[in-house]
Amino acid sequence: MEAEYVGAETEFVNMASSDQDSFNIEDVTGAAGSSHLKQEFMPFDSTEITFDSFAQEEDLDSIDTTGELVVESPLEDTEEAQASESAPEALQEPAEPGATAPTPEPAAAQPAPQSEPPQHTTQSNTAEAEATGKKKKPKMLNKFDKTIKSELDAAEKMRKKGKSEEALRAFEGLVQKYPQSPKSRYGRAQTEDDLAEKMRSNEMLLKAVNSYREVAEIPDAPAPLVKAALKRRAERQTFLGRMRGALATLQLLVQTFPEDITLKNDLGVAHLLLGDNEAAKKVYEEVLSKAPGDGFAKVHYGFILKSENKIEESIPYLKEGLESEAAGTDDGRFYFHLGDALQRVGDQSAYDWYERGHKRGHFASVWQRSLYNVKGLRAQPWWTAKETGYTDLVKTLERNWMTIRDEALAVINGSAFTAEDENLRETGDWEQFTLWQQGRKAASSCSSVPKTCALMERYPEATGCKRGQIKFSVMQPGTHVWPHTGPTNCRLRMHLGLVIPPDGCRIRCTDQTRSWQEGKVIIFDDSFEHEVWQEADRSRLIFIVDVWHPDLSQSQRQTLSPI
Repeated sequence: MEAEYVGAETEFVNMASSDQDSFNIEDVTGAAGSSHLKQEFMPFDSTEITFDSFAQEEDLDSIDTTGELVVESPLEDTEEAQASESAPEALQEPAEPGATAPTPEPAAAQPAPQSEPPQHTTQSNTAEAEATGKKKKPKMLNKFDKTIKSELDAAEKMRKKGKSEEALRAFEGLVQKYPQSPKSRYGRAQTEDDLAEKMRSNEMLLKAVNSYREVAEIPDAPAPLVKAALKRRAERQTFLGRMRGALATLQLLVQTFPEDITLKNDLGVAHLLLGDNEAAKKVYEEVLSKAPGDGFAKVHYGFILKSENKIEESIPYLKEGLESEAAGTDDGRFYFHLGDALQRVGDQSAYDWYERGHKRGHFASVWQRSLYNVKGLRAQPWWTAKETGYTDLVKTLERNWMTIRDEALAVINGSAFTAEDENLRETGDWEQFTLWQQGRKAASSCSSVPKTCALMERYPEATGCKRGQIKFSVMQPGTHVWPHTGPTNCRLRMHLGLVIPPDGCRIRCTDQTRSWQEGKVIIFDDSFEHEVWQEADRSRLIFIVDVWHPDLSQSQRQTLSPI
């Protein structure tokens, strides 16, 4: 099972032109297949990050717009039960949950180098605060801004009242009048940020991203203001899928505020979202060396170990991280992967953690543990053709099963079939040959099995299922597939038996176990836990067809993001 860190947010897709086991940004920047950033992590004290590292986001027409992770149909009462990170997001084939490691944006244009990066005072007033016994309020105004406080307050009052257009004009006026005022630029950035939400505008959000940068460039900007501006900048860059820019911003934050553990934790997430698990691992090792009890770092470090298939080693970190209840740890993916790790070592307490995840609202039930869901869909492990409404498709598959079988057998010994690569197998050999994925036809594959693909072209509920696949699956004797769940409740999975040995092949979905028959279709919801055994004396071959869940409207089918 591959585990990648998938971002939870995405850009305002209506203004623009995978899988719970992922911490990855592919869902934000596009479908699976985009390259991951791979780079060596440099220690914080050996790499100087300057403001040149995160140049102005200039090209407003080049916003990443090729995908959306969690934006479901705005016209329907739908909801993705997602994981955050992080943020965005990221995507391989997220069809089955598991444990590997989140897609980078194009590098931002670099401005002319500055002779000296702006300097900011980062000394804390901890001693003074301890002496008074009170937590001091962060100083957001420098000496100059205190002299124009009344004007700043007037503009801020408009912003807080929701008068964003008026507030933006006011802050723009202050920036023009007092270009040396960091608080004026911060107010402008916040107002542009507000307007971006209100207008659902990526263009306005990019303006806010640049305005937050300008705050930090003013030499005598107060450290708390710089930190607030850069943190928000990184968050909004992540939202836009501009992950390299967000990474550079966070690296600058860590360099400027080296004692702030939360910033290092955020930096680790940024590396995860770019698919650079090794860099993230080093960040969390450093955090845990300084703060051994940090729950956020523990749960993310455990996640990374799980992605490296270090199952037993990952368990205490995931468990202790979740038990800490630290901010950012209450995430369905961590419950998912802790439970999966426990199952793989034969520890039945896995279901206790699944139950906790269910009670926390991450899972629909202990059995149904998909994380990318639409509310209100019928939930049952096994289905009949009549219940799905896809009886014509089922009849076509069963009437033509020998044709489908013969085409598969004609290519089975070639290079068409590839090994299952999601780390779902405990033992054995399992290969697949994909014809459709995420609603996209693999034309070269279909040229090898033209009759099968011609049959499928008649059924958009299958070929248009952006959250599913159509593929052949061959499994050799001695194969055991770990208990696992699919990523989403938005599809149902059909299995057509093609070559089925008389004994030894079975599939369990929840607590019900069934077998395949040649020429017959069985249907189940793979968002429920299922497990497969192949204990026969020869190969088992089936045809897998994913279809949209019948309760989804046409609008939802059109607007749901691919998985």
